[in-house]
Order: sequence, then structure tokens, then C-alpha cells
Amino acid sequence: MSELVSFIMAQHVDINTVFLLLALPFIATLIAGFRQIIGIKSFGIYSPLVLTFAFWATDLKYGVAIFLVIFTTGTIARYILKKVRLLYMPRMAIVLTLISIAVLALITIGGHFQRYGLSSTSILPILIMIVLIEKFISAQVEKGFRTAAFLSLETLSISIAGYFVLSWGAFQRFVLEYPYYVFGLLVIDFLLGKWSGLRLSEYLRFRNVIKHVDVD
Repeated sequence: MSELVSFIMAQHVDINTVFLLLALPFIATLIAGFRQIIGIKSFGIYSPLVLTFAFWATDLKYGVAIFLVIFTTGTIARYILKKVRLLYMPRMAIVLTLISIAVLALITIGGHFQRYGLSSTSILPILIMIVLIEKFISAQVEKGFRTAAFLSLETLSISIAGYFVLSWGAFQRFVLEYPYYVFGLLVIDFLLGKWSGLRLSEYLRFRNVIKHVDVD
């Protein structure tokens, strides 16, 4: 553990708080890299970032289960309410109410079957995931269900990748032993911001065209 981290902890700052705040820039850069280099899209950078930390707080299997219940309930509720002429805010309030009931049912069932990791899940990560459903519903309205579903799956994939990075012991030790490397991420983010080449997904998508160009 570095002297800086030891000094911060000596000021009665919890080590988990120190780790998560130092890890956040790494995860944000990872998400930016997924977008700029690989070409995996998501609901911006905020959604996969907070979803990653929500998974870390709940344990991945329970976090994904809660996310899927929220996703499914929100989608069904939206299609049901689509046939009723309601203003946006009251409609979203109804959707969030139904989601809350569904999540409560899920964690109750988890407790019944002695899945105490699910039934004892903190309310904060659950609230984070519930709030994110508004982005999905907005994307459904603007871009259609298919595009919104793909964006949600890509957001989920990035968040799962971020969870594994957060849970990796070597990464945890690195962050706490070498916190100054956070400043190096500014350089990486700057370079990602200047990236103008094709993304990996675009190479795969246009491989036939690129092959013909190379041949010519």
C-alpha cells in the first residue's frame, strides 16, 4: 500500500472508498477504450460505469438477475402503457412503481430459497439500476426496441467486464500501491479522444471492402 493511501486512511477514510474512487478513472478509461477502439456502444459512459459499481456492490450473479428483472419489467410496462395516452412523467412513475414491486418480489423469493446474498442486497445499487431504466425506455421511444435492446446488452457486457476488473486482486493491489498512475490515465484518455482510425468492429464489419481495397 502506498504512502499516499496510508496517509488518506490515517484521516479515517474507509479503504473501500479510497479504492473505488481510485478505480473509477480506470473503469471510465476502460469504457472509453471499448467505445473508441473496439466499437462497443452503450448508454454513454455514465450508465455502464455506475452499473459496474452496482454489480460490485451486489455480487455479479445477483446484480445481473436484478438488472434483467428491471429490464424485462420496464419493457413490458412500457408496451402496456403505450396503448394508454399518458403524459411522460406519470407514465414513468407507473413504470418505476411496477419495477419496484417486481424487484421486491425477486429479493423476497431469493430470501425464501435462502439466497441471502440476493435478499440482503443494499438498496443503493438497486436504485441505481432502477433509475437507468429511464435511459432504456427513452432509447426505445427514439430508436426502437431492437436498437435499445442491443445498446442495453452492450452496456451490460461492458459493465460485466468492468466488474471483473474491479474484482481482480492484482488490479486492486495495483491501484492501492500505485495511485499516482491515475494521472497517466489523463494521457490515455486524451489519446483516445484524438482517435480517428477504424474501430475493431468496423474492421470486422467492412472486412470484405477492406480486402478488395488492399487487393486493388
